Amino acid sequence: MSAVESPTTPRNGTSHGVHLPIYMDNHATTPMDPRVLDAMMPYFTKIFGNAASRNHSFGWEAEQAVEQAREQIAKLIGATAKEIIFTSGATESNNLAIKGIAEMYKERGNHIITQVTEHKAVLDTCKRLEKSGCRVTYLPVDAEGRIDMEDLKRAMEEKTILVSIMFANNEIGVIQPMEEIGKLCRERGVLFHTDAVQAVGKVPVDVNALNIDVLSLSGHKIYGPKGVGALYVRRRNPRVQISAQIDGGGHERGMRSGTLNVAGIVGLGKACELCREELPMEAERLRKMRDRLKARLESKLDHIHVNGTMEHHLPGNLNMSFVYVEGESLLMGINDIAVSSGSACTSATLEPSYVLKALGLGDDVAHSSIRFGLGRFNTEAEVDYVADKVIDVVQKLRELSPLYEMVKEGIDLTKIQWEAH
Repeated sequence: MSAVESPTTPRNGTSHGVHLPIYMDNHATTPMDPRVLDAMMPYFTKIFGNAASRNHSFGWEAEQAVEQAREQIAKLIGATAKEIIFTSGATESNNLAIKGIAEMYKERGNHIITQVTEHKAVLDTCKRLEKSGCRVTYLPVDAEGRIDMEDLKRAMEEKTILVSIMFANNEIGVIQPMEEIGKLCRERGVLFHTDAVQAVGKVPVDVNALNIDVLSLSGHKIYGPKGVGALYVRRRNPRVQISAQIDGGGHERGMRSGTLNVAGIVGLGKACELCREELPMEAERLRKMRDRLKARLESKLDHIHVNGTMEHHLPGNLNMSFVYVEGESLLMGINDIAVSSGSACTSATLEPSYVLKALGLGDDVAHSSIRFGLGRFNTEAEVDYVADKVIDVVQKLRELSPLYEMVKEGIDLTKIQWEAH
C-alpha cells in the first residue's frame, strides 16, 4: 500500500518519525483513497450529465459510469450488477431493506428477528416498525459478542419474514456466524438481511455462499466518498421484493427514486474495485499491525482485556478495556491520536456503550474501553507510537487511581462496603 501517498497528511507536527495527529478511527470513517478521487474528478466537471437523461450523450456517459460501478460493487460481493441499488449510504440502505421488506411481505407475516448489538440504523428502524404493528425479537449475544444459533432457531416462527443480523460489529469487530444464519434462513424460507458496512472490503463476502438475500454497504468505510451507499437485493432463488421508501421518478428499478449521485457512485465503484484487488494483502497487513498493537499493550499493562472474541474478528479492529482508568480521561491524555470510546454514532452521551453492556461488562469496564480502528494508511511506526503513548498515559492515570492501588494490594473491590457521605 506504500505506493499510495497517505491522504491524511499534511499534519500538525511530527514525533518519532510519525506525523501527528494519528488517525486510528477507521470504523467511524476512512480517508478517501487518492485513486478513488482521481476516478471521480471528471464527473464533477466534464461528465456532468444526469444518468436518467436518455436523449443525449451527456446522459449516456453518466449512465455508463453508473453501470460500470454496479459491476465493480457486484464483483466484490459475488452478486450481479442488476442486484445493486444505489442509496445515500448504509443508514438509508438499512431503512429501505427492513421497512421495504416489512411492507412488501406483511401479508405473509409481521415478525422480524435482529440482535441487541446492531447499529442504531437497524435498531431504531425496528423500533419504528414496532409502532406500526410489527413484532421484533432482539436476540442477546454471549460474552464473546456472538449470537447463539439455538436462540435464533427458537425465535423463528410461522410469521417470521426477516432476520437482520450485522456481518461484523462496528465497535468490537466481532463477525457473526453468517454461513449458519444464512443456511437456517434459507431452510425456513425467511429472508436474510445483513448490515455488512464494516465487513465488505475487509473480509471476504459472498452473498451466494452465505445465502444473504439483502445486504447494506457504504462508501465512506472503504476509502470511498461519504453520502453514497448501496443495497444488494437478490433477484432469483428467491427473488426479493422491496417496497420503495422514497417515491419519485421510479429510478433504481422503482426501489429508490432520486437523481443519481454519479460522482459518488463512481467513487464507490472504484473503492470496491480496489478492495477486491487488495483485500488479501491488506487484511494480512492490518491483522499483523493489530496484533502488534495488542502485544505491546499487553506486555506493559495489566488489567486490560480485549472485548469480543479474537477468533471471529475484523483484521483492523481492537477494542480494549483499560480497567481502573476513565475512558474520557484516557482520550484526553492521548489527544494526538484519533480513536473512539463507546459507539461513534452515540458518543455525544456519556452512557456506557450498549454493545459493551450487552457482552455483560460492568459500567466501569465499559467506560474504560477504547476502540482502535486500523486502516489502509496506518503504518507500523504509528502503531508503535500509539502503543507507547497509551501505555504511558494509562500508567500515569493509574498512579492517581486509589482503586488501582487497592487492587495491587490484593483487596477485592467487590467485597468493599462503600459509605455514602
